[in-house]
Parts: sequence; C-alpha cells; structure tokens
Amino acid sequence: MLIIERLKQQETFSIAEKRIAEYILAHLPEIPTIFIQELAEKTFSSHSTIVRLSQKLGYSGFREFKDALAEVVYANIHSVEEVNANFPFHSLDTPADVAKKMADLTIHTVQRAAMQVDSDQLKLVVDVLMAAKRIFLFSRGDTQLRARSFQNKLIKINKFAIQAEEYVDTEWNAVSIEQQDCAFFLSYSGIVQPYTKIMRYLMEKNIPVILLTGNPDSPMVPYATHVLLTIQEEFDFAKIATFSSQTAFEYILNTIYSVMYTRDYEHNLRNLKGNQDLMTHGLLADEE
Repeated sequence: MLIIERLKQQETFSIAEKRIAEYILAHLPEIPTIFIQELAEKTFSSHSTIVRLSQKLGYSGFREFKDALAEVVYANIHSVEEVNANFPFHSLDTPADVAKKMADLTIHTVQRAAMQVDSDQLKLVVDVLMAAKRIFLFSRGDTQLRARSFQNKLIKINKFAIQAEEYVDTEWNAVSIEQQDCAFFLSYSGIVQPYTKIMRYLMEKNIPVILLTGNPDSPMVPYATHVLLTIQEEFDFAKIATFSSQTAFEYILNTIYSVMYTRDYEHNLRNLKGNQDLMTHGLLADEE
C-alpha cells in the first residue's frame, strides 16, 4: 500500500498518531524539510510518538519515513495533470494544491504551444524581424505586457521595437510605417476591429505584417504576411484569468527572440560581455 494511503488508514493509530498523520497529509510539500522537533511542536506530540508512528508504517525511524515522503512529494511535483485552463483551481484547494495546479497548467500550456509551432513560419517571422529597420508592436491589455517583455529582450540584440499603442496614437504610428519596417500584431482572440483596418492598409502598402493569435478564423488572418497560431483551451470571457493564453504568448515570443539571438550568437555574446564591462567597470559603472 502506498505511504499516503497508509497514512489515511488510521484504524490502528493512537489519537496523537492520528494528529501527526493528519498534519502530514495537510502539509505534505513541507514535510521533506521539516525537523522532528518542529513536527512534534506543530502536532502537540513528542519525538517518541513520531518515531513510533514511523515504525508502525514499516520504517526504521523518522528519517527513513521522511525520505519516503520526499519521494512522494518529488513525484507529485514532476507529474503533470491536465488542468481546466479557465478554472484551474477551486475554493477548497489548499495553497499547495493551487501551486501544483498552476504549475501543471503552465507545463501543459507550453507543451501544447510547442507542438503547434510551425517551424517554417517561425523561420520566416524571424527573417522579417531581423531584416526590419523598425518593429511596430500592436497589442492591448494583458498581451501588451508580453509585448513589452519582448521589446525589452530585443534591446539585448540591438533591435528596437516601438509600442504602437503607447499613447493611443495607433493610427499615427500605422501611417508612419514604411516598407523597410514591419508590423507585429498580437491578439489571442484575433478580433480587434481597428487592427483589421490597419492590417488591410499595411497590406496595400506591401509592408510585412506578422500576426500572433489563438484564433485560426480571425478576420485579421487574411491581411497578415505571416501567421503564428497557438490555440489553447481558454474561453474568451468565462475564465478566472488569461493564464493559458498569456503563458503561450510568452513562450512563443521567447522562442522568436531566442531564434533571433542564434542568428549571430557569438557576436551577441561578445556584445553582452562588452556591455556588462561598461556597466560594471567603465564610464557607466556606479560611482563608489
């Protein structure tokens, strides 16, 4: 019988042993690092009672018992269960339950997004971004946070992106885009009417347009030069938060940046070292 099941089968336990077992079951992730004295204090028991319970469960003492529990905790952490992307946790979940479910949702989302990556489209998107004189990022809401993170990373490879919605000057930014630039639209729903209008205008101007979306039927798709899809099991409105879609977008954008970085890997590393030296030992270093 598994150790957890044995802890739940408490017919032969004393009152103190039941109290210890219940505490362990309720705080399982903490047990591998707990000391016997701390466990005794938290369960209002004694060292000898904890050792006696350990031996009753078939272990030589608390150390061996704790090692067995650590294996269970490790296995739980590394086993991924499918989680509802819209309501990944419930009111009765413990903080440990919520943490595990959010970890499972994140892993499942990234795995799903990775399976959907079209490597040919990814290469073409990177080609466009590398060749662009300026990169205009169109995004709103939570997605704009992902876009800002991407913008910040691009600085590390000497590429500078512009947030087209920075001061709600979207149309002004759109009309200033030239053929040597590119426009990158990010919208999970793929339904942003002003974007469709702008993309149609950019297409007529033969300006490269990239679209990252979770909607293959988006009205924006026909006006994009290149489309990257990441379809998650997330509803438009009936959800606690945009956990899954934003995790997927972050993964895709990180992947794009990483592929861009590899295009001139050695140069980027030398540039990184040079910039670090300037900021730590050169004119940009903090004065002592």
